[in-house]
Amino acid sequence: MLKKIIRLLTRWILPVELRGDTAELRAERLLIIANHQSFLDGLLLGLYLPLNPVFIVNTGIAKHWGFRLILSLVDHLAVDPSNPMAMKRVVKLLESGRPVVIFPEGRITVTGSLMKVYEGPAFVAARTGATIVPVRLEGATRSYFSRTSGDIPKRLFPRITLTVLPATRIPMPDAPSAKLRRRKAGDTMRKIMQNMLFASAPQRSLFDALVDAVRIHGRATPIIEDMRQIEETYGDILRAALALGRIGSRLGAEDERIGVLLPNLAATVNLVFGLSAFQRVPAMLNYTAGAEGMQNACIAAGVKVAITSRQFLETAKLSETVAAVQGVRWVYLEDLKSSFGLLDKAWLMGFALWFPRWAAHRVDPEATAVVLFTSGSEGKPKGVALSHRALLANVAQICAVIDFSPSDKFFCALPIFHAFGLTAGAILPLVSGTKLFLYPSPLHYKVIPELIYDRNCTVLFSTSTFLANYAKFANPYDFYRMRYVVAGAEKLNDEVRKTWNEKFGIRILEGYGATETAPVLAVNTPMAYQAGSVGQLLPGIESRIEAVAGIEGGGILHVRGPNVMSGYYRYEQPGVLSPPQSEIGAGWYNTGDVVEIDADGFVIIKGRVKRFAKIAGEMVSLEVVERIATLASPEHQHAASCQADPQRGESIVLFTTDSTLNRERILDAARANGSPDMAVPKKIVVVEALPILGTGKTDYVTLKKMAETA
Repeated sequence: MLKKIIRLLTRWILPVELRGDTAELRAERLLIIANHQSFLDGLLLGLYLPLNPVFIVNTGIAKHWGFRLILSLVDHLAVDPSNPMAMKRVVKLLESGRPVVIFPEGRITVTGSLMKVYEGPAFVAARTGATIVPVRLEGATRSYFSRTSGDIPKRLFPRITLTVLPATRIPMPDAPSAKLRRRKAGDTMRKIMQNMLFASAPQRSLFDALVDAVRIHGRATPIIEDMRQIEETYGDILRAALALGRIGSRLGAEDERIGVLLPNLAATVNLVFGLSAFQRVPAMLNYTAGAEGMQNACIAAGVKVAITSRQFLETAKLSETVAAVQGVRWVYLEDLKSSFGLLDKAWLMGFALWFPRWAAHRVDPEATAVVLFTSGSEGKPKGVALSHRALLANVAQICAVIDFSPSDKFFCALPIFHAFGLTAGAILPLVSGTKLFLYPSPLHYKVIPELIYDRNCTVLFSTSTFLANYAKFANPYDFYRMRYVVAGAEKLNDEVRKTWNEKFGIRILEGYGATETAPVLAVNTPMAYQAGSVGQLLPGIESRIEAVAGIEGGGILHVRGPNVMSGYYRYEQPGVLSPPQSEIGAGWYNTGDVVEIDADGFVIIKGRVKRFAKIAGEMVSLEVVERIATLASPEHQHAASCQADPQRGESIVLFTTDSTLNRERILDAARANGSPDMAVPKKIVVVEALPILGTGKTDYVTLKKMAETA
């Protein structure tokens, strides 16, 4: 009776919603696991779940006077989660048939995200064969009963949801010792918790995600800054997105691709959100691709109208390049402003700003949100159609494994015409309430470290090439605030990893992905890290490995998941969307990468299937060649390609910036590393600098052409 009275009272105070199938809670030997957001968590679970469980609580938290008061209303057991003996009492409870609620984190989060997951609850689940039902709490971090920092806005009555996820189990791991079995069970529990955070994320459009962030964090919250060094608030972003979306919607019909040729500026991000809010699809043109690359991209995606800026074209010296692109009507931002008339302003100020969801179109999360373009390394560039679902699923996947919070500040210099820069560098911080600094070029190696220091940035997404150059010019104190440096888009050079660790005390987290997967597939994290790998696959991603003749260990990686693209726009079939399909079946994407996944789920990249040379019938990885060259000459840059050889099929050509590097030094390094002599290049070509793409990747297309004439 008391429980019903308290539940009735809390419904007047706290707007709590229970989601999911509560039938999952009827199992015998039931273990309910939940993330720990506040001192309210136990009360909320006790009031709203349709059962009477025993709560397992941390002895430290149980000493808090407020928590003791709440615990007096429910059955509970105080234990130390790090004490294996204490877990025996929990085992007895489960074996007796009592449902048990436990918080595997042990303590209340201080970041708002998942924290360390203890092994004890996992081992209990494995030993008893209990049915595990994850319940995700969301919203309690914004209450005054949480322990999060002041950067997360607090409310007296925040909206709270409890989401019941499908049941699962942890089988007892097969390992030679109890300690190892506990560790493996703990890893499984961590993955279940991370999958819970991802799977309970709402299905919505980009603009809806932005509006939700505005509601949660407040319109007056400063959130984005660019080279003008003026902090814009959520209210500023919302106003600009609505205005640009309304104007942009006049340039094309619903679902039409509208080109966007702009640098990393707040206005560019606002335009992307605005166009997608009105069901127009921004096609992000690569301004480093040249006139032919942009022309082919526009043909593939059926782009007839594109938005750019006169000031940008003049500054970047792109006026002639743009003029050479045929069949596209160019519209300038400077002119769009003057087309926003009095009626538009009245609509914006009197209606849209106050009812943004009603002002925007109702957009299906499965609809295309943005089109990005491949680099054209395998022919003409393809348009990659990414849905709202794919982009936001990838954001949720990343946030499930790394604890970004409103206390952080992202520095994004990667171009947002690239998937890594768009999703991880721009969309993720804006929809999660994390501050963002946008910089127009990653090539300003002296300026960027100083800006990161000056603007107190804590998160940097970049590539190995760019990180190597930042390290050359940075003061050891420039990155003193940096919490996370995540490298992707190309293999992380071991020398770069070592330099950042020794000079700045920062461990670079290497990840892996593709434009077609929005883009992140795997990433090392503080909770799951293995040097030499690109981390474990993100929650919700299925994988299959297909063997390749001539390559031992691993095979070509095929993936399927909510972050996989909707399909390709190809030059050969302009404007026609081809859904993803691989040899495995529809919905699968063939990454073209040869990988190996070890027993713990860590992904080791062997190389791209197209980056193997077939020498005298043997497959030799060009990435191994580059790795050997780096061992022989760690201070310089190296890249390998191949050319036709009438006697051996193909031969390797090494391009290097080291004028003293010779075959003997490389041969010594290969033998010291245990690599075959066949991986030692016969031709070495010295260059001043390796060609790189605007995304930071080595330009292997250009190198291939250079190798053919070497």
